Amino acid sequence: MNADARLRSMLRRMRRIVVAYSGGVDSATLLAVAVQECADDVLAVTGRSPSVAQDEIEVACALAQSIGAKHRIIDTREFDNPAYRANSPDRCFHCKDELFSRLWQIARHENYGHVADGFNADDGRSPLDRRPGHAAALRLGVRSPLAEAGITKAGVRRIARRLGLPVWNKPATPCLSSRIPYGTRVELDDLRKIDLGERYLRARGFAVVRLRHYGGTAVIEVPPDEIVRLGGCLPEVTRALRSVGYAQVQVDPRGYRTGSLNDGLPNGAASLARMPAT
Repeated sequence: MNADARLRSMLRRMRRIVVAYSGGVDSATLLAVAVQECADDVLAVTGRSPSVAQDEIEVACALAQSIGAKHRIIDTREFDNPAYRANSPDRCFHCKDELFSRLWQIARHENYGHVADGFNADDGRSPLDRRPGHAAALRLGVRSPLAEAGITKAGVRRIARRLGLPVWNKPATPCLSSRIPYGTRVELDDLRKIDLGERYLRARGFAVVRLRHYGGTAVIEVPPDEIVRLGGCLPEVTRALRSVGYAQVQVDPRGYRTGSLNDGLPNGAASLARMPAT
């Protein structure tokens, strides 16, 4: 049995499932396959908070409708948690703990047997790809069908393309709080500036971009082969980012790297991604 068949068989056995759905390729692929196998026994739930760009919510809604999934948006309250706002290396644990706890409330109230997320077989393999949010999933008994079926990121994209999902090649879009260095408190106004800055840069054609927030300084990461193009329009970009509140704008000469803010973490901190919480 290949991985796709294993996934479908697993979902049929799970049957009534609440899917933690962000609109990214992983959760969208899981949702689409689950709807094919389990139809109305699947509910997609998207968490809305200040750390999620509003255009991501809009895209997720449209995609869920095109898949034919039942879809619900809930307002999550991780910003009420001082541990989340403190922005330690386990920040994502507190966010996912809030989201998955809320999803389990829905599941129990509405007679769903499982909560599932889009964690795949590649997630967390790189030392810089920290996944403390997965520790929250493990603690709360959230299933990860893609990973359980052995489906890698490339496999997810192949399935998504075969299903005709428009997000099959969408770049990863982690929450806006991930642009703020650990130990710097997460403030709503800073998230607003990051969101406006990244939307502006995407509108200029930089599909893969991160605006790292260092107080009054914005450090832009784009793929290495886009750095020269960014340099050519840097005066205009600088003016735009100053208009949203940044005093200085820099370009990271190393280019975009997944988890670049994890560079300075000790190995012990990186292990949080692989340890269930106690």
